[in-house]
Amino acid sequence: MKQVHYSDIELEDPTEKGTKDMKVRWLISKKDGAENFAMRLFEIKSGGYTPLHQHDWEHEVFVLEGKGVTKDKNNEKSFNSGDVIFVPSMEWHQFINTGNETLKFLCIIPNK
Repeated sequence: MKQVHYSDIELEDPTEKGTKDMKVRWLISKKDGAENFAMRLFEIKSGGYTPLHQHDWEHEVFVLEGKGVTKDKNNEKSFNSGDVIFVPSMEWHQFINTGNETLKFLCIIPNK
């Protein structure tokens, strides 16, 4: 069993291009022995964003702090802390922090 405070896990720069003021903590991953899913904590500064991208796995997202918009190729939709967001596989998506505080959200993905 793994039990640590999230702040003890390294806050890493993203490997994807097309981000701004975004970092991620891999809270639970294959290196912890998790065979099926990975849990990540994203931290995005005001005005920052994830890349606009798509891939062949889904995301389950829970917004812990802050507010922003999700964006696809044609639309934007606002979200706030406490919201839950499901991104199906192959759907274009981007998370943008539109607030003044750091946006924090959990994101669960399959381990690849």
